[in-house]
Amino acid sequence: MKIETHTINNINIAEIISEEVIINNTEDGLDLLGNLYYQGFDKIMINKQNITPDFFDLKNGIAGEILQKFSNYRVSLAIIGDFSAFESKSIKDFIYESNKGKHINFLASIAEALQKFAG
Repeated sequence: MKIETHTINNINIAEIISEEVIINNTEDGLDLLGNLYYQGFDKIMINKQNITPDFFDLKNGIAGEILQKFSNYRVSLAIIGDFSAFESKSIKDFIYESNKGKHINFLASIAEALQKFAG
């Protein structure tokens, strides 16, 4: 895993770069949050492919637990990828509602995430 730093308006943004799944379960998500928060990052970008597919099955609660921690610590998270393949109404609604807020966003590109983070 590599972390690329972006800085916008004196805010440090971590871009997670990896070919592997980084978040396999709730603990992995919390570890990532803690490590990056400790390093001074206020916002984090991670690709959809770096998150277990189980995250997108809302019934198991992984997404809810992880995203609640990000919200509690006021660390913004952008999940980057193509979400059009999801057929579940619940995940589509979840993504739609998340994108209305500021802390958790599901976006198509790094550029879109940086623009969102810039305000």
